[in-house]
Amino acid sequence: MKRAWGFSLAAVAALSIMGCSSDGSGENNGTQAVSLAFSEVSVPVSDAQKRAVRASNKVTIDTKEYAIGYHTILRSGDTAGSGTFGRIYDKQGTPVTEADGSQQISNSNDFSSLLPFGNQLFMISHFESRPAAMYITELSQNRSTGALTPKWTKNIDFSAFNGLWVPCAGSVTPWGTHLGSEEYPPDASKVDENGSIDSYYNPMAAYVGGDLKALNPYDYGWTPEVTVLNSNGDVSVVKHYALGRFAHELAYVMPDEKTVYLSDDGTNGVFYKFVADKAGDLSSGVLYAAKWHQVNAANGGSATIEWVNLGHASNGEIESALKSNVKFNDIFEVAQRDANNNCPSGFSPTNWAYVNECLKIKTGMERIASRLESGRYAGMKGATTEFAKMEGITYNPQKHEMYMALSRIEKGMEDNQKRGESNSKYDRGGPNDIKLPWNHCGTVFAMTLDGYNVTTMKGLVSGIPMDEDASGNTCKLDGISMPDNLTFIPNTDTLIIGEDTSYHQNDMIWAYNLSSKKLTRIQTTPYGSETTSPYYYPDINGFGYLMSVVQHPFGESDEDQLLNPDEKRAYTGYIGPFPVIK
Repeated sequence: MKRAWGFSLAAVAALSIMGCSSDGSGENNGTQAVSLAFSEVSVPVSDAQKRAVRASNKVTIDTKEYAIGYHTILRSGDTAGSGTFGRIYDKQGTPVTEADGSQQISNSNDFSSLLPFGNQLFMISHFESRPAAMYITELSQNRSTGALTPKWTKNIDFSAFNGLWVPCAGSVTPWGTHLGSEEYPPDASKVDENGSIDSYYNPMAAYVGGDLKALNPYDYGWTPEVTVLNSNGDVSVVKHYALGRFAHELAYVMPDEKTVYLSDDGTNGVFYKFVADKAGDLSSGVLYAAKWHQVNAANGGSATIEWVNLGHASNGEIESALKSNVKFNDIFEVAQRDANNNCPSGFSPTNWAYVNECLKIKTGMERIASRLESGRYAGMKGATTEFAKMEGITYNPQKHEMYMALSRIEKGMEDNQKRGESNSKYDRGGPNDIKLPWNHCGTVFAMTLDGYNVTTMKGLVSGIPMDEDASGNTCKLDGISMPDNLTFIPNTDTLIIGEDTSYHQNDMIWAYNLSSKKLTRIQTTPYGSETTSPYYYPDINGFGYLMSVVQHPFGESDEDQLLNPDEKRAYTGYIGPFPVIK
């Protein structure tokens, strides 16, 4: 949906198509990158430093220095207007309560987008929980300093979709909408007679008054798109079934407004590409899955990429199947492997999500299988189902290349190993395309493009394992550990890399200079937290912002260090403000 923006349309489009040339290639045709250098944040050493959100206090752009820092917009549980940021609601719009009767507030803040609308500015925020939440907040921007403060916040209603499930990272489309994700879809092959699947899925019952049989696991695992409709902050919401169902980390729309790259944040996952029928409309198109053809295993590995066609579908076609309450056994026949690990005649092998299966698609169910069970279907079609923990994706218009983070190089990405030891679980029944050395610290890959089609992947920067130190760090502290989400600062050589790691005691955000290969630590976060979804906005009324969310402090480690409950509240904020970089 195109709008007449009070902010410049060019500035809003730059959120995703930064620096595109008139020939549509996305390259800047030789424009010299602006020099950008952050002041470095030290490794936290003292207890006080390990409890704090610490960020670079200045940035030098060319030769001019600017004061920046980390600025909190809202913490989980904060009130803005009549809304409480992160409060969880059920399908009836009633607050969900904890066992002690208190209202449930999520500390799992994740991706937050900035969306200009006319002369207003809205923020849409994910809460990565079960049941989940998404909030819209109107922000006030100080036109002199660039400071952002909340006016009001309110929950977005997903009851038409039976709720929202584990929304993780996100992006902003070239047409100015919020594109989210639903991670770790429940395994629809394992529903028991009570509607239960496992301990991860079952808390979703709180959304429907405790009745698991009222849920359909196929309602979850999609790509939501949210459009701001008016100055009141009313929104329209859609889940894009055409983009497939899997452990969505991120959907990133390329400058042609048709090509979308999608990462699968699971074990034995798939790298996807979607090509829409119409620019600016993700409701129908063709889904593809990557086939990795390895070139070598050095420096994180490299490969050429082939794309396996998974077929065309529309939201409407898949929605009809959901409304008919389609089940796993309506889509597939399942058979057992023989003693030699072979599938019976007519059945295809697949090892998606490290589930070694023999499947046959029932008559007339190909299209439904391709979207409701995208990973299984991709494996049956011969795509690579071995990627581990695919995370953020971003695009560099200066070099016309993409980047993607893989948090760990492990399991299916090894060669019949697990953590360097012999183990066939993650390759048995699959193609064993990827054969890389184990690296629990992870790698960021660079991808070359032909038009907007990825043709190669090559390791760009990897974390470096080390022996465990006194604080429990097992990846070197002057390098990345489990890279998570990425963003690129346009007109510079600067790639931003966030972490979601248990191998650094305190998670960090880094600036990586693509020319000098230098890493600069620009943020550290409290014990047990995650740096979720850094995302750069180059020009909102003359200011740039690097959004940065600090998720669930004390939630993944060091729980015994918690001194008071207030420390657990997550932070949604930004590093900056920056000047517009031209």
